[in-house]
Amino acid sequence: MREIACDVAVIGAGTAGIAAYRAARKAGARTLLIEAGPGGTTCARVGCMPSKLLIEAASAAQAARDAGLFGLHVPEVGIDGRAVLERVRRERDRFVRLVFEDLETFPDGERIAGRARFLDRDRLAVGEDLRVRFRAAVIATGSSPAVPKPLAGLGARVLTTDTVFELPDLPRTLAVIGGGPVGIELAQAMARLGIETTLIEGGRSLAGLSEPGLVAEAAEIFGRELTLHLETEVEAAEADCDGLRLRWCAPRGEPREARFERVLAAAGRPPNVTGLGLEAAGLDLDGSGVPRFDPGTLRCGDAPVFVAGDANADRPVLHEASRQGGIVGVNAAALAGHGGSEAPRRWPPLALVFTHPQAGRFGAAYDPEAGDGRLTGRASFADQGRARIAGTNAGGAVIFADRSGRLLGGEMLGPGAEHLVQGLAQAVWDGRTVQDLLDRPVYHPTLEEGLSDALRQIGSSIS
Repeated sequence: MREIACDVAVIGAGTAGIAAYRAARKAGARTLLIEAGPGGTTCARVGCMPSKLLIEAASAAQAARDAGLFGLHVPEVGIDGRAVLERVRRERDRFVRLVFEDLETFPDGERIAGRARFLDRDRLAVGEDLRVRFRAAVIATGSSPAVPKPLAGLGARVLTTDTVFELPDLPRTLAVIGGGPVGIELAQAMARLGIETTLIEGGRSLAGLSEPGLVAEAAEIFGRELTLHLETEVEAAEADCDGLRLRWCAPRGEPREARFERVLAAAGRPPNVTGLGLEAAGLDLDGSGVPRFDPGTLRCGDAPVFVAGDANADRPVLHEASRQGGIVGVNAAALAGHGGSEAPRRWPPLALVFTHPQAGRFGAAYDPEAGDGRLTGRASFADQGRARIAGTNAGGAVIFADRSGRLLGGEMLGPGAEHLVQGLAQAVWDGRTVQDLLDRPVYHPTLEEGLSDALRQIGSSIS
């Protein structure tokens, strides 16, 4: 049995783990990075990069279909599913390779391959033959896709975000379970690639939106391209020749069923915390087995353990994982006796969904109980000049501010949301007011002009 010691042990070499390792090491801590595989980061391997590659292929197909709006005549769009997926994998593998090449630059002896588990508050077992004594530890083990219980045991007929990009060809029919950011992105992309697509969602919302007006608008917009079943749960599934048959109840209780070639489970990615021995570390766990943590420092109670990235199930997106990794790396190093640098602050919430139109949220969430303590402004893209020029005039924006006019947050469903929402999130970070934004120049004609109505509505309500 071999035993080694370090200041900071980082479990997981994804986005959060790599950022934590670098931050702790920069602070002067002896740092160890432990990875059980497959590595390559969730984003590059099965998340944001391959999904965006698929979305871009779908967008190209849709742009060809929509060319008639501009007086252009494109022959019938032919889709080579094998070629689409081959490009997705080829470019995906390039992104993954770059991550691995980066890891290869880490010093020998600071990377260990193996599955780690806590033995107590300051020791880890890695495999069967290694013990690691640490002064602080970071859990950055990422997440894995959930498969709803009715779909268990149906083998390759059930796809997840970890397997969908390995398909040799596109299916003819597809059911997507889950209308959150990943589910709606992939469902719309598949529909635009010529697949007969049905989306089944247990709630009323799509794309992570919560403001009632935008929720209703999202259902209307996406329902033009997809068969939507909202407030619906799959009750049973069974193999049917080379496909499968799903059964569900409509909101009014009517039984429904349909056959699909494949089903994509997009109902979330729970944290990878099973088998880590978190109880042995003395951590306080929630009902899902995830350690409770301080939202600012990301420390788990008074234990010398921190949790970052998808492993804490707080904000499971790449930029948050990277930021949280930097926070816990500095804090873990300080706990291990290597202080001197201040950990970064957490960013305001920021989430984007790359559908068409795009969806996004920033800062404070919609709160139906906010009452008079919050001012609200609304804007529509339905007749917005720049959006109408491009034929993307759909959706709207809702912006929240406090009674003094300080920007709090908002939601958006519309063209260019990936840029508009980021600018608004930065304004929240800077503590800007609505008047600050109205006083800034906005070029004409741009999508940014579309936010002016919402900002002016708030401005006129400030007491």
